[in-house]
Amino acid sequence: MGHLVNNKDEVYRILAERLNRNPVGTPINDTLMAILHRLYTESEAIVGSKFPMIPIALEKIADITGIEDKQLKIILDGMAEKGLVLDIPRKDTFYYMLVPMVIGFFEYTFMRVLDNVELKDLAELFQAYFNNKEVRDEFAGKDTKMMRTLVYENVIPMAVETEVLTYERASEIIRQSGGGAISICPCRHKASHLGKSCGAPLEVCTSLGSAAEWIIRRGLGKPATVDELLQILDQTEKLGLVHNCDNVLNKPAYICHCCGCCCVILTGINKTGQYATQPSNFIPELNAETCIGCGTCAERCHIKAISMQYDKSGSEVPVVNKEACLGCGVCASACPSGSLTMSRRSDLYVPPSNAQEKFSRIAREKGKI
Repeated sequence: MGHLVNNKDEVYRILAERLNRNPVGTPINDTLMAILHRLYTESEAIVGSKFPMIPIALEKIADITGIEDKQLKIILDGMAEKGLVLDIPRKDTFYYMLVPMVIGFFEYTFMRVLDNVELKDLAELFQAYFNNKEVRDEFAGKDTKMMRTLVYENVIPMAVETEVLTYERASEIIRQSGGGAISICPCRHKASHLGKSCGAPLEVCTSLGSAAEWIIRRGLGKPATVDELLQILDQTEKLGLVHNCDNVLNKPAYICHCCGCCCVILTGINKTGQYATQPSNFIPELNAETCIGCGTCAERCHIKAISMQYDKSGSEVPVVNKEACLGCGVCASACPSGSLTMSRRSDLYVPPSNAQEKFSRIAREKGKI
């Protein structure tokens, strides 16, 4: 395969350029190149660099690369095993799709413990890459976000309860999925290799539908029933974690249970104020008469959207930065006096219908199509 590209460094450069053409791209710098050198063999980098933007059959990849079918199948299976490509069943064959970095091979690398990869080294590289401003800008995007935040359902007032739509309810998303998979949280796993893990549970990352089927088939997670997924939801709410979901209306592929110290999305908000998740359609509302000024809500907020300030009477009360708030409900759930509840925002956000629409919007907003 050396006839395709002569220079080894150039092989990886072309792969990086291909990855950067994704709707959520990968700005090219030395750190990215180091990551790609560690994850891809040279043969895999050559094949990956030739992928179109849509799923494609093995025969067409063979035509593009000039690699014989049998040899190509071995390369693609190896890439799928590492989470570098998706192998998607279609009738009696498979279609292949190059995986982006996020949501993609970063998560798939850290969803399990690997003996053949130096995860501490990769954790340091990914951390450095995610801290780069250009990378943060790319992940945050413009109007359409990769993810969206789901509100805690137990803090929605009864008067609003009947207005809450299925796509806004984590429990209903899980029930409609029929089950899924549970994996290691890649963000916390990465943080553990950096000596920064917060102690929140690792095995809570939730995949749904066809995404879960692939996760299970490739050994990145274990099967989970609806009841088991609902138990994870309940467990993570008791711990005050933020539910971030695939930003689509129908059949979301995943729900993450995030913390402000490890999560790539939430740490991005804390470090730079850039949001790669769409806030929920809810906002905390304070009953000042019952508030005891304990500050628990401010302490629990993962992105510091609540501060304690003195009111005219001299009492210390929470003040919500509504422009910054994710509307997750962690603060209201933690309030010991029940003084915080979640009310509707004035503007209702409706997600893209599916992944195709989501990524088309993202690409259009960035001028990539």
